[in-house]
Amino acid sequence: WYQRRVRKAVVSTQSTGDVEIDSRLEQIVDKMFQRCFDDSRYKQAVGIALESRRYDMLESAIMKSEDIPGMLSYSLNIAMTLLQTRSVRNRVLQLLVRLYTNLSTPDYTNMCQCHIYLNEPQTVVNILNKLISGTEEELLMVFQICFDVYESATQHFIDHVMEGLGVKAKKTPAAVAATTEGGGGGEGDEMEVDKPAEEVKTVAQDSAIDKKKEQVASILNGEVPITLKSQFLIRKNKSDILVLMNCKDSSRNAVCHTATVIANSYMHAGTTDNTFLRDNLEWLAKATNWAKFTATASFGVIHRGHETNAIKLMSSYLPKESSGSGSPYQEGGALYALGMIHANHGAQIIPYLSEQLGSATNDTVRHGGCLGLGLAAMTSHSAEIYELLRNNLYLDEAVTGEAAGLAMGLVMMGSLDEDALSEMIQYAQDTHHEKILRGLALGIAFVCYGQLEAANPTIDSLSKDKDSVLRMCGMYCVGMAYAGTGNNNAIRRLLHVAVSDVNDDVRRAAVISIGFLLFNAPEQCPNVVSLLAESYNSHVRYGAALALGISCAGSGMKEALNILEPMLNDPVNYVRQGALLATAMVLVQQNEQMCPRLKHFKDLFAKTMSDKHEDVMVKFGAILSQGIINAGGRNCTISMRSQYGHTNIPSVAGLLVFTHTWFWFPMSHFLCLAFQPTYLIGLNKDLNMPKMKFRSCARPSTYAYPPVLEPPKEKEKEKVSTAILSTTAKKLAKGRATPMDVDEEKQDEKKKEEEKKKAEEEKKKEDEKKEAEKKKDEAKFELLENPARVLVDQRAVMDIPGDCRYRSVWNRNGLGGFVVLRDGKKGETEEIIEVVKPAGEEQKEGEDSGEAPAPEPFEYTE
Repeated sequence: WYQRRVRKAVVSTQSTGDVEIDSRLEQIVDKMFQRCFDDSRYKQAVGIALESRRYDMLESAIMKSEDIPGMLSYSLNIAMTLLQTRSVRNRVLQLLVRLYTNLSTPDYTNMCQCHIYLNEPQTVVNILNKLISGTEEELLMVFQICFDVYESATQHFIDHVMEGLGVKAKKTPAAVAATTEGGGGGEGDEMEVDKPAEEVKTVAQDSAIDKKKEQVASILNGEVPITLKSQFLIRKNKSDILVLMNCKDSSRNAVCHTATVIANSYMHAGTTDNTFLRDNLEWLAKATNWAKFTATASFGVIHRGHETNAIKLMSSYLPKESSGSGSPYQEGGALYALGMIHANHGAQIIPYLSEQLGSATNDTVRHGGCLGLGLAAMTSHSAEIYELLRNNLYLDEAVTGEAAGLAMGLVMMGSLDEDALSEMIQYAQDTHHEKILRGLALGIAFVCYGQLEAANPTIDSLSKDKDSVLRMCGMYCVGMAYAGTGNNNAIRRLLHVAVSDVNDDVRRAAVISIGFLLFNAPEQCPNVVSLLAESYNSHVRYGAALALGISCAGSGMKEALNILEPMLNDPVNYVRQGALLATAMVLVQQNEQMCPRLKHFKDLFAKTMSDKHEDVMVKFGAILSQGIINAGGRNCTISMRSQYGHTNIPSVAGLLVFTHTWFWFPMSHFLCLAFQPTYLIGLNKDLNMPKMKFRSCARPSTYAYPPVLEPPKEKEKEKVSTAILSTTAKKLAKGRATPMDVDEEKQDEKKKEEEKKKAEEEKKKEDEKKEAEKKKDEAKFELLENPARVLVDQRAVMDIPGDCRYRSVWNRNGLGGFVVLRDGKKGETEEIIEVVKPAGEEQKEGEDSGEAPAPEPFEYTE
């Protein structure tokens, strides 16, 4: 009660500036602080200090504790998850940065993370420059910091850091070609001049620093992280093709055909494995019009991150110079796929996509070009790209305008740019195309991402608009502005709209947005939406299902499954579809050890998918669920948090756009942005993967892959019982039947059936005994080779064996993500893991070129 009074007084003082706090209240809170200090309960003191805005006491609680680095990490986590006011959070982060700096060994990793939240790229540049010119140990720490920055910062922030370091993004292949073909004026034409010894030494030092900065740039521009993630997904691919074949066999119409293509892209996301599509080309060719657009775009999901040969890969589908030579649906889908391959890392492909979008004359091609360009330039805040997309929006074509409005929001995501917001809202109010309105609704929400109370004026004006789509946009703005904060006022607003608005789309959007607010506290979501899941309004029930799927994704949470299971039998078809999708999202990367009911839900997906009498909309959800639950070769989870625990911006964007699959099937591909590979990759000083092993201090079965589907066994032919004629039956009744009249085997049928049942029961008992014996004999730990598949819950039990030559440069609880390693045996040679080529490239290189081999050397004589 005292804390609430003090907090209320503090908030009113901040807003008006003329309210004084009663000194008696201050004395009571001071006594509470003193009691916490006397009892050494410093975490409680931190909580009270944050609630009462006593920054002096926050500093005292941290500095008086025995574990100062641990208390700083705890305070940072609390500040980023519980503080719901931007100004207060920024002030706390500035205090934490000062305390981190004063440590005997400063924690540069968390310091840089604070500067990312404070949007201070120049300070990060200063820290990196200081460490780069230091020792080898400090250089390794720079690499670890850069991986962290890449995972949690926007493209706009990273571009400023790279500019401050004096390094540039990797040139596009076209730019490299233009440079090499330029002829004279190259380095080879300059004369070599002898230089003084001191100058040579300075040049050598500068070149060494430049080499280090090149390594840093390769991490920040995404070249190294994306390559390593692709290597992990290609090496560890455990896709179950039999599941896809079952989906294909059950797809008897265009909707299910499209669903199977999408499920295949989910299942092989990032693995570059398109074997299923190559083996079923005739079946794939059935796709027409927008289904062809979706099928072509699915290659972008499968090859996501495979940037080196992206244009070559999609060359047969991309727009050609000769107009009218290809299908506009294929060309638009190919541009969309290129953007998906380079999502949130598009420096190389943006010029090409901009050129294709500018020269496009067909609205389908422009649709794909806008989506691809928006994905590639996500969070870049580029004014040029925004203007190009705005020009396409102003064409006032429904198909082009929808993609342009969405793409504008992706480019300006998190900027809260006033000019962009006013232009987008004004056009949304003027246009008569509902498709354009829906695209702009998502775009406006993205611009408000992460802005907390700064986005409230925009939210208030949109929430009061007469147009239902703009009110829906207001609900999405709440979800994006307060994503992951669990803000009570925001949740209260969403719950009010969910039960009061007159439009079903607005109510559905309000409930879905609750999932975005609570993804950092998934255990709270079932309690919040449990009553909404039983609403009389079917749209609210659908929204409740997706809210659970979004917030509890990958957790296997029993409470969420208990709410979703009754919804699988809902009388409304789209509610059942939403329940299937949400269940798959909750169960992704679970096995029967972690979730005993996994097999029950998988069988339900398969049954729903193959049921001839089931509604098409429900079958669509069941087929997509098969792809989601096996995402990325069963090596990806769905999460809006990065490996280091920070909010992952592309994941948030991908999940929000995926909810618009309700309106437009091609939007379903955005879900792959939320697929987070669960990897543990160790790297040496050269950013290569050395051969080593990590130790998982848990039984192997605890985090093992779930078993693959077994092909159905051939059924034994049952003997048909002999038909008995009516005359024979009469004889039997009179007791005058002879052995020739009655089949003797008939008398033994009951005995055989009983014996068969007994044998099956005995076999079950034997199998159960064997499983129990296996569990007893199972090892208590497991050694995993680098790179390793490590689930989210498994990170806490991971470490490096004591006899290993490598050690992590960053001491933290558990291991996950990219781990930069310190070599304990520097003189010895290292064994490096070879790079695996993407699926299909080996075959292409090994193909016979059709030319005869060169002859042996010989002398020619006449």
